Amino acid sequence: MDQESAASMSSTSLLETLIAFPSVSLKPNVGLIHKVQEILAEAGIESTLAPDPQDASRTNLFATVGPQGVPGVLLSGHTDVVPVDGQPWTSPPFEATHKDGRIYGRGAADMKGFVACAVVAMVAAVRRPLKRPLQLALSFDEEIGCVGVRHLLRRLENDLPAPYLCIVGEPTLMRIGTGHKGKSAYRAVCCGQAGHSGLAPRFINAVHMASDLVASMREVQRELSETGPREEGYGVPYSTVHVGVIHGGRALNIVPSECELSFEIRHVSQDQPEEILARVLQRLVDRVAADAVHPEAPLPDIQLTNSYPSLSTPEDSPAVGLLGSLLPSGTRCTKVDFGSEGGLFKQSWRETPVLICGPGSIEVAHKADEYVELSQIEACDRMMAGLVDFLCQ
Repeated sequence: MDQESAASMSSTSLLETLIAFPSVSLKPNVGLIHKVQEILAEAGIESTLAPDPQDASRTNLFATVGPQGVPGVLLSGHTDVVPVDGQPWTSPPFEATHKDGRIYGRGAADMKGFVACAVVAMVAAVRRPLKRPLQLALSFDEEIGCVGVRHLLRRLENDLPAPYLCIVGEPTLMRIGTGHKGKSAYRAVCCGQAGHSGLAPRFINAVHMASDLVASMREVQRELSETGPREEGYGVPYSTVHVGVIHGGRALNIVPSECELSFEIRHVSQDQPEEILARVLQRLVDRVAADAVHPEAPLPDIQLTNSYPSLSTPEDSPAVGLLGSLLPSGTRCTKVDFGSEGGLFKQSWRETPVLICGPGSIEVAHKADEYVELSQIEACDRMMAGLVDFLCQ
């Protein structure tokens, strides 16, 4: 691909190319990244990689166009997608299929559509007299807890001026996302004593301890829903505690000696997950102390396995005004019910406003026959063109 070909490339054609890379989380994405590098290089844009230190086949990419040492606008997107195994797709998931004004394929909405638009915008910007830089950050393993981008942020924090604005292109139907909840994921291991079930009361039952832990979580969840901080705009406007996986016991006639469960706390910006977890554990301590049979039962070993911070950008901020000026009149703000890398960007650069805005709907993400409307890609292209115009002012 030469410079002229790169300049004439459309977001739609690039999206078709990106979908063809099966960049499932925890699997290599380097082929996709090298393709983007090639396109950028043909346009005269240098880029750098920040791979996983243990596996160079999974890597981030960073590129910038325009003046150096000046705060710019950073476009953030993840290149990994969720698996397709077991889903009833009616078209090849890693082959772009056009039908009824849509492009079908894994990642079409979440979020290779935005990535395609961002790369095309970078190529267009290189020919413009930018007063501020346009920057691109592509990550890996976002879908499993915003894992990959952390390697990139550790590099950029010291080398890059705090961006003027960061736009995370998760699918919002091109509405302006101003916030998302933070999330902390945990693994709890409950230990008991193996024994014959005919003598069950003599032994500490690990499943019973796990049940008490779940009951304590439900008590705290009820309190959070009734009296906890509320942040309107979310589908559930308060913090939540959710148990997703539980394993315990080996046979019906054996008192279980171990039970493991995985749970998460998704919190609004006014709550802290550590404080919510402390409340859960205090309820559990009270339950165990009240147990007349085994008050000496050991408490679960609870380990934090992953976390990312919440994001909350005021709707009356200049950043929202700027992004709104690049979108159709009346475009509304929203809060998203999923996590993103936005909270981590905000954590790295406290003064940088972070917004979420991208083509497609989260309603079709992670499902069979995921798609993005062509009209959404076109809307994103128009926003990008307006952004480049702004950067020239």
